[in-house]
This record gives sequence, C-alpha cells and structure tokens, in this order.
Amino acid sequence: MAAPSGKDQGSKASAPPRLREDLRVPFRNTPGPGNQALDSPVEAFVEPVAKLLGDLTSRTGRSPSATASDDVTVEAFNLVCAVLDADERHTDEEIWALLTTFGPRFPTQLAYATPADVRKAGILNGKNKWLGSPSTLFDLLVAADARDRTRNGWIYYRAAISLSHHVASLDMSPSEAELRALDSFRSMLVNTLEGAGIAREPIANQPSGGNSGPARAPVENAVSAEAVVTANEPPQPPPEVLEELLAELDALVGLDGVKREVRLVANLLQVHKLRRERDLPTPESSLHLIFAGNPGTGKTTVARLMARIYRSLGVVEKGHLVETDRAGLVAGFVGQTALKVTEVFDRADQGVLLIDEAYALARGGERDFGQEAVDTLVKLIEDRRDRLVVVAAGYPEEMATFIGTNPGLRSRFPKTIVFDDYSNDELVKIFESLCSKNRYNPTKSALRAVKAYFAAQERTKGFGNGRVARNLFESAMASQASRLMGAKNPGTPTDAELLAIEAADIPKTPKPSERFDAAQSRLTAPTLTQA
Repeated sequence: MAAPSGKDQGSKASAPPRLREDLRVPFRNTPGPGNQALDSPVEAFVEPVAKLLGDLTSRTGRSPSATASDDVTVEAFNLVCAVLDADERHTDEEIWALLTTFGPRFPTQLAYATPADVRKAGILNGKNKWLGSPSTLFDLLVAADARDRTRNGWIYYRAAISLSHHVASLDMSPSEAELRALDSFRSMLVNTLEGAGIAREPIANQPSGGNSGPARAPVENAVSAEAVVTANEPPQPPPEVLEELLAELDALVGLDGVKREVRLVANLLQVHKLRRERDLPTPESSLHLIFAGNPGTGKTTVARLMARIYRSLGVVEKGHLVETDRAGLVAGFVGQTALKVTEVFDRADQGVLLIDEAYALARGGERDFGQEAVDTLVKLIEDRRDRLVVVAAGYPEEMATFIGTNPGLRSRFPKTIVFDDYSNDELVKIFESLCSKNRYNPTKSALRAVKAYFAAQERTKGFGNGRVARNLFESAMASQASRLMGAKNPGTPTDAELLAIEAADIPKTPKPSERFDAAQSRLTAPTLTQA
C-alpha cells in the first residue's frame, strides 16, 4: 500500500512511492496518538489551492479534475515532510503529527504506522531538497499567472508559508537550520513569482492577530503602564500585515545578509506566536540586538522596520522607534544619569530603543558617568524585558568592547547583525532611487560618472555609505541648477532639461595626492588672527 512522499531527491515527481516491503516492524491495527496540530493548517492549504487548480483546469476547456484535492493534499504532504527534514531530527512528536493528519487522507498503511516505521522506511530522508525548487503545481500556477495576468501564485505562497510555520511550531524551539530552510523556501517562491513578472497581490491592512497572545505577567520593579502612557494618548492603529513589512524589507537596496537575519528573527517569532496560541510552552529568549556596521549602512532604517515587525507579531504594543546616543543617556552630575536613562526607556516603552554609537558609553575618564549609564541600562533591560526591545548600534570593533563593559550585556544581546558596506553598484542604485523619488532622470553617462565617483572613494573606517550617495545626489542637484541658470543658458529651461542629471553635474573625486595637498594647504593656511 502506498504512502505519499515528497520529490525524490529534489525532483518534481508527485507519484507516492510505497513503504518498503521489507519493513520488519509490524503495523498496528489502530491509529497512533492523536497530534492534530497540523489538521487545520493542512486544510487551510488544501482548500484554496485545490480551488485554484480546479479553476485552472476549467479555463483550459476541460471539466474540473475530481482529483484536484488529492493532488494538492500530496503537495501539502511534500511540504510538511520537507520542513520536518530541514534539521534532519525527525522527532516522535513531529512524526505523530504527520501520521495523524495524513494517515486518514490516504488509503495507505500510513494511518497505522509508528515513528519507528517511518524512520525505518526512510520516508523523510532527503525530503528537505523539496524546498529548494518550485514544485510542478507551483510552476503550473505561476505559468498560468504569467499568461492570464492573475496572481494565484501569491495565494499558494501565503498558504504554503503559513503551513511551513505551523510545521516548525511542532518543536518547542525550531532549530536555526529549520528557520533558515523556511527563509530559503520563502525566497525561492518570491523570486519565482517576481521573476515571472507577477506583482504582489495587495493585502488589506487589517489586524494580523499579533496581539492575540496571552497577557504578559507583571515584572517585578517594572514601571507600570500608567506611568508611561498618558490618558490623552490617541488610539493605536491596527498592526501592519507582516507580509507587507517583509516585502518592504526585501525592497531595500543591498543588505542581503541583514535581510536574512531579520527574516530569521521574524520566522522564530511567528513560530513562538503559533505555539502561544495553542497554549504550548515557548522558551524564554532575548530579542535585543547588536547592529554592527559603518555609518549610512541602513541600521536606523532596519531598526524602524523591525519595530513595526515586532508589533505585527505581538512582541510590543506600539512599535515605535526611539533613537538616542551617549548625550541622551549620560548626565554631567551625580545622580542624574540613571534618571536620564529611565526617561529614555519610558519614551521607548512598548517599542524599540535604538542606542546609536553605544560604545561611546564605555568611554570617558574617572569622573565620567558612562559606566553608570551602562549599569542602569542593564538593569532596565531586565526589569522591562517584556515591554521593549533594545538595539545597540555602532562600529563592529567598538561594539565588542561595549559588550565587555558589563557582564550582563553579553547574555542580553545574544545576536549581532552585521551591516556590510554597500558595493559601488548598490550605491549607484541608492543614487538612482533618490533621483526617482525626486523625479530626476540621470543619463547613462551620468550614472557612469556616479559609479566612478563611488569607486574613487576611500573605504576606510567611517565611510558614509548611503550618506555619501545622498550627499552626491544633493551636490548633483546643485550643480545642475547652476548649469541651467548660468550665463551660457539664457531663457527658460524645458521640463526635460529641469529633470535631467548629466555627467557634468557629477563632481570629480580628487586623487589621493590631491586630497593630501588640499589638506596640507588647509593646515598651513594663515588664520584670520595670523593675518
């Protein structure tokens, strides 16, 4: 009797192979322990996708296939098996959920198998490869979307991502390998759809259920909500839809490694949220982060986006971002630093606190109060661990020093996300996006000059990255205005001329020797008092 299986070594075959005939462990004649955690998620996948498949068959002039539901059920089985195999652990709890859900759906021995039977038959072995390429069914939907200008592939996408997260929630805490497999699967689906030119389907901005988890227990010594929320505070809008926020993350230029890490955090939080909704235990984990990178690499932009993601998933209630630095935390007199730190935490309550150049807190002389700020920071992070998330940002080397200033920091900031410098091509894209937002049209020769400008920049510590691109754009606008309004251009410029950025508008980067000579001339030039 056949048992459904995933693609054989990554192929798109959907015909289920048989359980091994030499299986020595006898099948029981009654179903095993009921773990019905996957029943509803599988049904939520099968029902809409089967309808899509039936409608697609009807549009070809044939009668809807009576086996559409069975075909999509096999697809769901393939997906569940692939996620279960992502970390190759195959726990009893995971396999019982598989057997309980799919055993009754197939006329096979699967309904009476045990986890030992499944392992001995090798049903799950190698099935993680199924996540690496589009299935036959998904390819079929995407091809129809490209032909008919529909967006049914996105319906498959949402149902598949939801099901995969439910599968990952079978473990108390999914492994990193499992979370990364989910991210790779999501990226494969998105890239396939966008590669076929299929635009995302608009999602209504409705509550995402992010606040449906259990009420948080009061924390000892924590400041009450009444102390930080005024009675006149306006009502909060509904949480944003997580998928829209992830799409916004995807649209950022570069930052591929950062995006993966942010999605990894989002996947973990989604899994924990599903477990809380089923009254299942979730491990305590710190969500505070270190953002390490040079200026202008998008740290503030990503922190603001993460605050909204945290709110969407019910981690915080407001999802706002409060930015501060050493000046906002350290006072000049005894007893005032702790008050300043507390006031900043009050403003960030139920949101995200971004501490820029956090390593500066560890600097200062004997009479400096930076260490007091760090010690107060550690205490408040613990006291309000359920009320806000802290992101400490700065240069990579200095952030390592910052973590060493207090024994409690390392455990409270377990994860570091590294923001690499932008490449020249990525900086050109940022420049182009600034032009597009302001309706400027850079010529091809101008873009070549822009890339040459970035290539000539010294990539030393403190390189401005995105800020360099913005400064160049503003300089180009000023140069263009001077060129158009100059004596050589009498009359009123046309609209096309007003919107065009030409190569002549892009400043030339001085050679290293010229920069040195200019610096020397500034150092040796007489001051006003000397003159």
